[in-house]
Amino acid sequence: MSGQSTALPEYSVGIGLRTLHIERILDQKPAVPWFEVLMDNHTARGGLIPRQLEAVREHYPLSLHCVGMSLAGVDPLDMRYLETVKRMVHEYTPIQVSDHLCFTRHGHHHFNDLLPIPFTAESLDHVSGRIQQVQDYLGTGLLVENVSTYLQYSSSEMNEAEFMTALVDRTGCGILLDINNAYVNEFNHGYAARDFIDAIPIEHVSEVHLAGFEDKTDYVIDAHHNRVSEAVWKLFEYYLQLEHGAPVLIEWDNDIPELDVLLDEASKAEAIIVN
Repeated sequence: MSGQSTALPEYSVGIGLRTLHIERILDQKPAVPWFEVLMDNHTARGGLIPRQLEAVREHYPLSLHCVGMSLAGVDPLDMRYLETVKRMVHEYTPIQVSDHLCFTRHGHHHFNDLLPIPFTAESLDHVSGRIQQVQDYLGTGLLVENVSTYLQYSSSEMNEAEFMTALVDRTGCGILLDINNAYVNEFNHGYAARDFIDAIPIEHVSEVHLAGFEDKTDYVIDAHHNRVSEAVWKLFEYYLQLEHGAPVLIEWDNDIPELDVLLDEASKAEAIIVN
């Protein structure tokens, strides 16, 4: 199997590439249609990490997922970070590149969270300009992911779906639809995730994420450290009724389990798609 491809297969279910699993993946070549690489964990210029990533790329298509562009930040774009992204795009030829609708940096301080923004006309102008700058610099389109949030801005002039639709119209970017994040926001803020899915331009969704959350009783956290919940599976079933066919990712970032657990989650997603 060759890692070279021009598109991820429709309705295919990939998993996030994690260091714990790479040796087995290279040894056994499991039947995974593609892997998503969390770029910020694979930026080394020499040694084992790039050799392993190149070996995986020879057998599987890759998508490149970023957490540090700070697309909605007010600090200048971090060109050193974007230079690293551009280098990795050149070296590993990912099918898709993505980051989040949020800010992760302010006053030269880097946060470990994906921080939300107000959905205003001013924000839209600002974020659109930055996304266009990033796409022009990288020489490729960008997928922008909806994030989970734990507060909302009273100054917002539109909802999240309206904001993302306008971003697509202005920049030509695509959407990475995180269904778990949509559910987290429904639980935390009380607005229907199905309405969000219905309102975004589904034809521009080029990847879907499924992940697990942590239940804190009064609120839930997008923890990415356990299996996909039944509520998120149900929301995934609702999304599939739209018959769009974007590739799907099982995302697990913390308390990484054995590879078989991720493969089992991928099998569940595949069974839901087939049925």
